[in-house]
Amino acid sequence: MTDAAAHQFHGLFDPLTLRGLELAHRGWVAAMCQYSADEVNAPGVPNDWHLMHLGSFAAGGAALIVTEATAVSPEGRISPQDTGIYNREQVDAWRRIIGFVHKYGAADTKIGVQLAHAGRKASTYAPFAEGSGTVPEADGGWLTVGPTAEPFGRYAAPEALDEAGIRKVIDDFAVAAKRSVEAGFDTIEIHAAHGYLLHQFLTPLVNTRTDGWGGSEEGRNRLTLEVIDAVRAVIPESMPLLLRISATDWTAGGVDEHTSARLAAQARDRGVDFVDVSTGGAVPGASIPVAPGYQTGFAEYVRKHAGVPTGAVGLIRTAAEAEQTLREGRADAVLIARAALSDPHWWLHAADTLDAKLPWAPQYERARQP
Repeated sequence: MTDAAAHQFHGLFDPLTLRGLELAHRGWVAAMCQYSADEVNAPGVPNDWHLMHLGSFAAGGAALIVTEATAVSPEGRISPQDTGIYNREQVDAWRRIIGFVHKYGAADTKIGVQLAHAGRKASTYAPFAEGSGTVPEADGGWLTVGPTAEPFGRYAAPEALDEAGIRKVIDDFAVAAKRSVEAGFDTIEIHAAHGYLLHQFLTPLVNTRTDGWGGSEEGRNRLTLEVIDAVRAVIPESMPLLLRISATDWTAGGVDEHTSARLAAQARDRGVDFVDVSTGGAVPGASIPVAPGYQTGFAEYVRKHAGVPTGAVGLIRTAAEAEQTLREGRADAVLIARAALSDPHWWLHAADTLDAKLPWAPQYERARQP
């Protein structure tokens, strides 16, 4: 992104093009885990719940939907109920959902997959399930991995990844990216936030290794950058690549907006087209000042200092808040999460509020305000 482009401010319903992907507007769906895959009969396979959940946002006018964290390997799932894209059955199930989104999207909706590995925060109970913390192997859990053997809070201790294990993670991301292209996704987002494996390597609060995968900012960034290289090498040149980061750990000694902007600049140079800026998750007990738009300043900082388009996310609930975030140049897109769960037609209603044109599905047209 050039300096001139960095100062071109847009509204919520202005179009955005990333490489060969044309997006009708700048209101997107943030990744939201659903913990709804059948871990017994179809592990990692998205099902009718996911079709309904993601399809409702397409009918509701979202320009881009980012799936929940979708594991690149069985051990990369956050919970036994998480989706994956590491086998044929999962690819076929995702293809069905992608087809639905493309067919019924009110804003020519596109869909991207968030590729993830949970690392030491894997094998956990769903938040609305009985039990908490790490699922034991006897109950369907598995041995987790991380940069070191240090656990996350009261979770089970992971196994520290050796060189072969790290190389497997990189290969798993690349293979998952190939499967994502085959399934028909329009874009791919690499999940390097919220205390999951790539973020675990990025932050000095977790990564205390002294080998080439730690020991310095360069070493800590290495895994994320090599994953970016591996994914970019196997996807079409026309397909944009997104990266989600936690721009701060909200804890002294962790990553902050300065290290995150440097990472984003390196990612840009390696073929990342957009940085989805979130925060937190690396360590328990961080004090986070949660409030509407509390993360938008980090999206603005990364946008300005890394010269890359960014997305703002985090308790952005109203059309006015989203519009203001974009008009003030804090980000290039806004990702909606909880507000979308409350109102899957958020974008249609936002368009009416802002006097923008967004077509309603004819089946729902009668519900539109006169």
